[in-house]
Amino acid sequence: MRLFTISLLSFLLASCSTAIAVADTAGSAVVYGVKTVVNTVDAITPDIVNKKKKD
Repeated sequence: MRLFTISLLSFLLASCSTAIAVADTAGSAVVYGVKTVVNTVDAITPDIVNKKKKD
């Protein structure tokens, strides 16, 4: 019974870390995707993203 419990606990911990790794990768992909879109818009029309202050 002890071996079964240890095996189950190991499996659950591995599953949890896999889920966290997938969520981290998805979050990073979203962040870099948004950065890419902002940089592309900035390259095409820099006056929209970088508004100049009037003195």
